[in-house]
Amino acid sequence: MSTTLSPQEIWAPHTRFNPLPLYARMRPEGPLFRQMDANRGVPIWLSTRYKASVELLRDPRFTKDERLVAPQARQARVAEMEAINRNMLMSDPPDHTRLRTLVSKAFLPRRVEELRSRVEAIAHRLLDALPAQGSVDLIDAFAFRIPVTVIAELLGVPPEDQDQFRVWTTAITQLPSADRLESIKQASLAFMAYVQNLMEKRRAEPREDLVSDLLQAEEQGDRLSSEELIGMVVLLLNAGHETTVNLIGNGVWALLRHPEQLERLRQNPALIDSAVEEMLRYRGPLECATHRWAREDIEFHGQVIPAGETVLVSLLAANHDPEQFPEPERFDITREPNRHIAFGFGIHFCVGAPLARLEASIALPLLLERLPRLRLAVDESQLQWRQGLVLHGLKQLPVAF
Repeated sequence: MSTTLSPQEIWAPHTRFNPLPLYARMRPEGPLFRQMDANRGVPIWLSTRYKASVELLRDPRFTKDERLVAPQARQARVAEMEAINRNMLMSDPPDHTRLRTLVSKAFLPRRVEELRSRVEAIAHRLLDALPAQGSVDLIDAFAFRIPVTVIAELLGVPPEDQDQFRVWTTAITQLPSADRLESIKQASLAFMAYVQNLMEKRRAEPREDLVSDLLQAEEQGDRLSSEELIGMVVLLLNAGHETTVNLIGNGVWALLRHPEQLERLRQNPALIDSAVEEMLRYRGPLECATHRWAREDIEFHGQVIPAGETVLVSLLAANHDPEQFPEPERFDITREPNRHIAFGFGIHFCVGAPLARLEASIALPLLLERLPRLRLAVDESQLQWRQGLVLHGLKQLPVAF
């Protein structure tokens, strides 16, 4: 494809701060754009348009199981991480169907709604703990602690261990460059050892939590291997809080950038559901869906994706496609319709989406009510966004109130 764009521009610091201008330049050239993975030195294909992204997310010619593709297309891994990757997110049917079925009931909307009072209590407690005036990192003091507390309680993890998950997940989800492999390895080993120990405790003494439920399902013949059990629990602990951390953090950032929308929501909290959907569209918790690989040479919209090459569906680019969303750069908490794909699409649609929506819809109105003078404590140019092409969120969000 002829283009004036650098094949590594997606990794540039200014792009990582705000990828949307680059996606806007890519989009007229085609639905897929080939870039180079700066860490692995292999090509990756990025989607830029909404309709093509939906097609890719549903296309069975792409696999989520990296074991099925050419070695040069595989992500840089350390052997100790293999068990972590044996989960529903990184598998195809029938394994994906079997694994997802085991946990989907815990995240049905009616089951999630039962958590409302607990989420409210956690949010109030965190806000009570803030200093009467001053500034805090809202990610650390609020956005992180709500979802990690909820998912840890669902799984049966003690409160004193919750901060450790942040250390492990931060290490595991960082870009796997050569200088980081040792820290990734150590975090992976520690995380898996913790999960194994937790499962041994629940085998000996089952409780009313999700880990006990998964172990019981294994005993009833649902064919979970030891690796699958570890992979499932690690995934739930990781994804179960990362998504909402970024949703709340990005959502507050968007409101602070648009004070008229913030005031509109503060005056009418009933708008929170549509506001959350716009936050998901405008700057959702994921820039791209996790990796897919071409099973074979695949023709897609006039381009050929060679077998084994990686495709990343840019949910962020899709949610800013002007063919789907009029004035996509306008942040409007009453936008309708708003058929974004921030949680993905198809069989890998985020199983925890109802929980993330509930947590955000409770946390944000309480935050605005309790902190009427909420504002950024630093210039916006000082904010740092997380690296990588999958998770999309702020490292810190210093606020004053």
